[in-house]
Amino acid sequence: MKIDILTLFPKMFTPLEESLLGKAQAKQLLQINICDFRKYSQDKHHHVDDTPYGGGAGMLLKPQPIYRAMDEINAVDSQKKRVILLDPAGKQFNQKIAQNLATEDHLVFICGHYEGFDARIDNLVTDHLSIGDFIITGGEMAAMIMIDALARFVPGVLGNDDSAYSDSFSDGLLEYPQYTRPAEYRGMAVPEILLSGNHQKIAQWRHQQSLLKTAQLRPDLLKTAQLTAEDQNLLANWKAANKK
Repeated sequence: MKIDILTLFPKMFTPLEESLLGKAQAKQLLQINICDFRKYSQDKHHHVDDTPYGGGAGMLLKPQPIYRAMDEINAVDSQKKRVILLDPAGKQFNQKIAQNLATEDHLVFICGHYEGFDARIDNLVTDHLSIGDFIITGGEMAAMIMIDALARFVPGVLGNDDSAYSDSFSDGLLEYPQYTRPAEYRGMAVPEILLSGNHQKIAQWRHQQSLLKTAQLRPDLLKTAQLTAEDQNLLANWKAANKK
């Protein structure tokens, strides 16, 4: 997979050289190119922003540097690509979107700063995405979060490709609690079922724990989760037992 990132602050992306993403690039599973679109400004002072027509607070990114940067990206690779604008007004990013983006051959992330973009930049964009209903300084950290999330679905990036599909949110529920050695620590024991070797019962226990964890921490997710009659009965009993 090829990923181009348009940014005014390329040094912010050095963390992408570490951990799994760094290894994925070394294995050529990912090709991440950082483009400082300031160099495409034709202003002698390399300005990339200006005041908005009609007045208003703050500065807007001008269309020209970003269009010129995209022209160069398209000249190198003319194939269709997904162009993602990091936008607080965009659709909220989630696990399903990450999985969908991971199927693409080429992604472009446009990171903004200041008060926003000249609206004509929208003509370049296929997806407006946000990491939540809050404002951060720029799109760089949001882009890194999305790239990290989607890269987990690229074959070979994880040691076990199945891991991404058992993470929280992949089936609409939070992931079940997990344990490792020692079997007992400071009086806290690993649940006996996990030591039983009975994989069918372990799978059942994990599903039940996912349901209960979701009910405790993110009950809103249960509204869209696919629940069996057995699941609903378990949750009803849990709610009855936890009524104040």
